[in-house]
Amino acid sequence: MRSAFLRLLLQEDLNFLLTNRIPRRWATGLVGRIAAAEHPLVARPALAAWRFFSDVDLSDAATTEFRSLRDGFVRRLRPGARAYDRDPATLASPCDAILGAHGRIEGDRVYQVKGFPYRLGELVPDPALVERFRDGWYLTLRLTAAMYHRFHAPADLTVEGVTYLSGDCWNVNPIALKRVEQLFCRNERAVIEASAGGRPLLLVPVAAILVASIRLGFLDVETVLREQGSARAACDARLGKGEEMGWFEHGSTILLFLPPAARLRDGLRLGDTIRAGQVLADW
Repeated sequence: MRSAFLRLLLQEDLNFLLTNRIPRRWATGLVGRIAAAEHPLVARPALAAWRFFSDVDLSDAATTEFRSLRDGFVRRLRPGARAYDRDPATLASPCDAILGAHGRIEGDRVYQVKGFPYRLGELVPDPALVERFRDGWYLTLRLTAAMYHRFHAPADLTVEGVTYLSGDCWNVNPIALKRVEQLFCRNERAVIEASAGGRPLLLVPVAAILVASIRLGFLDVETVLREQGSARAACDARLGKGEEMGWFEHGSTILLFLPPAARLRDGLRLGDTIRAGQVLADW
């Protein structure tokens, strides 16, 4: 029954209708309230449905007992569950993910999927920042609902600034990416500017339907939004490789941008399952 239901949901037209043609903000707010509820009459069925439909693997979780669905989403892992290579010349995946579109940035043109380009300047508000990554490299890292939802520093780095941009909450799965142009540029996102050994690095966590909630451990996002809106917040947060940066309150996507001097590792393939800490590129 479970496999038949999942096959039905993966039928492209139905999936797109169910996840994008409903009132997205309303659905996201509703799921957010359900996810936060700790009353057993709400939390237990929600957790049971999550485990059943998403086939979540909790073997590496610090605990399998959760007070709410949100606790399950933002669970921590057992110490040592993810290993980060300490070589400063390597750059690691910040999160568990499925690898999406990746490769060279063509000037400032990037692809969400084959045939659906967007401009880095439409994703990132600062033209000077765009120029740092012109002809560089990009990776699209999609987190599913079953995956570990926290993300980490891919190198020893300093976060120099964050711009939080409000927006829509389209689903970011491959079905939607093939149908909605410039989807990542439409959705709520945080543009995280960082440097690693003097080399620029850009992480853009993108929110999605049923998510619309990105949390950063080094910055009080809610206070910044209330006081500054979408203005850039300057930072001087130093994080070691593998140190936690933040989390999503459901599955979503992280876009990772590297300068031209970096090189993606050979053997990366569309659809690969990536683990946090896995080496993705070299300086």
